Amino acid sequence: MFHKEGYKIMIITAIILIAINIITYNLINIYWLKFGILILSLLLFILILQFFRNPKRNTPKNNEHILAPVDGKVVAIEEVYEKEYFKDKRIQISIFMSPINVHVTRHPVGGTVTYSKYHPGKFLVAWHPKSSEENERTTVVVKNEVTGEILYRQIAGALAKRIVNYAEVDAVVEQGSDSGFIKFGSRVDVLVPVGTKIQVELNQKVKGGISVIADFER
Repeated sequence: MFHKEGYKIMIITAIILIAINIITYNLINIYWLKFGILILSLLLFILILQFFRNPKRNTPKNNEHILAPVDGKVVAIEEVYEKEYFKDKRIQISIFMSPINVHVTRHPVGGTVTYSKYHPGKFLVAWHPKSSEENERTTVVVKNEVTGEILYRQIAGALAKRIVNYAEVDAVVEQGSDSGFIKFGSRVDVLVPVGTKIQVELNQKVKGGISVIADFER
């Protein structure tokens, strides 16, 4: 199963690669070179396919749990001052996605979208300290009666050139449902209230819509 954001790129890539191989087949008489171009074309197309894969996830919905919004590795757990929306201190959990990770962004909690904003910006590497403030990004806040307002931020990296965000203010969303997509490498930050019980560690690998990264269980 593939994400809808990849259909156009996959079709264009397939057309270009087929055209290249037809041209090389007719113009080049060196067998090993023609075969090498064919193999490279197949490998490139397989990489594109795996990047846009969209595996079905059976999300264990629980309003007391905050789930990882994306697949990747936890690269930061730190107290920060969130100055765009809350304007107070929050615990930031940052998850880095490599180009081989699934890049679907999922809602970490269910509830009502109270804020959704796109910010144009730079394309610093995703682990750069200033990437969360200077890179192209989207900020979304979802509110429910248990967790209150939870903010998550899609951040473009050096390879990511387009962020897709489906969250609209006042929309009611389900935990684990499709929230957007980031093309070709990036990071997502989740900001939770200070004192929230964190359930992940640095360098831990997580799965979007499955792994619990924090909870409000009493």
